[in-house]
Amino acid sequence: MKAAVIIFPGTNCDRETRKALELSGFQVDYVWHEWDSINKYNLVVLPGGFSYGDYLRPGAIARFSPVMKSVEKYTIEKQGIILGICNGFQILLEAGLLPGAMMKNDVGHFICKTVKLNVEPTKVFYKTKREVELYIAHSDGKYVADPKTVEELEKNGQILMKYVDNPNGSVHSIASIANVTFNVIGMMPHPERSSMKYHKNLDGLEIFNALKEYIHACDR
Repeated sequence: MKAAVIIFPGTNCDRETRKALELSGFQVDYVWHEWDSINKYNLVVLPGGFSYGDYLRPGAIARFSPVMKSVEKYTIEKQGIILGICNGFQILLEAGLLPGAMMKNDVGHFICKTVKLNVEPTKVFYKTKREVELYIAHSDGKYVADPKTVEELEKNGQILMKYVDNPNGSVHSIASIANVTFNVIGMMPHPERSSMKYHKNLDGLEIFNALKEYIHACDR
């Protein structure tokens, strides 16, 4: 199973993400943001960082990179799964591939710490609800959407994770969502930072393993 990690100017979580994916059994390549071919991959990851220095707002410039045209086509043609982590989630929102937007944290500053999350029972990660602990690291992590959109997300099971103690003011404590066809996933927590033996736990590696199983199920 092949995975691509897209690198934008300012990306800084690419190596951790690649290592975590390799530990989950993926064959991983880096894809530079100016390239436009991602068809051969089962999973395409937009990792965390500060693409283009978060100028204008996080993800606002990266969404115009050439590779994003391929990401949009990849999504429409359902060629595989797109995963955006932190800044990658912000890019997917800016590109209109996921509903809603990100705003400044209610606390008004950058947050970097572990948080507990409820992984909701969906077909993507786990069939039953469970709690995990992952790192967050963001200034603009407050997920917002209009009431109708949030209602649809809840109704369709598109909310994949919720914060146990909401650290940033996200509506309905939302930490991760999917699109309506469940082939585009965005999450603010960093699973790659809880994937190796020297990390606090391996909850993130479990997330990647569950995602791999989901991709296998989609391919059957």
